[in-house]
Amino acid sequence: MTDELSDKSLLAAAARTPEHVVYRAFVTETVLLNLETGRYFGVNPTGGRMLEELVNAQTVDEAAQRLSEHYGRPRSEIEDDLQTFCADLTSRGLLELHPRDSG
Repeated sequence: MTDELSDKSLLAAAARTPEHVVYRAFVTETVLLNLETGRYFGVNPTGGRMLEELVNAQTVDEAAQRLSEHYGRPRSEIEDDLQTFCADLTSRGLLELHPRDSG
């Protein structure tokens, strides 16, 4: 969980959706569905892009770099946004973060 990870270790973590979560991108939003609870959560296109980068990148840091380049925004701003986004999704059981710094 993000509560257990410092900012630095969050950036080094790998993000993935749990097996019980599926998501699909639409034009105006990306919808995540928790198959265990039947609850869904929608994010805007920017949130959808953040999710895609998080699950496709090796680390949150790599996703931040890609998003910074894509949006032309300062890296520190993207890192702050990703930290908040990860905290929100993990608190809802829609994203898992796994430390990668131990090997």
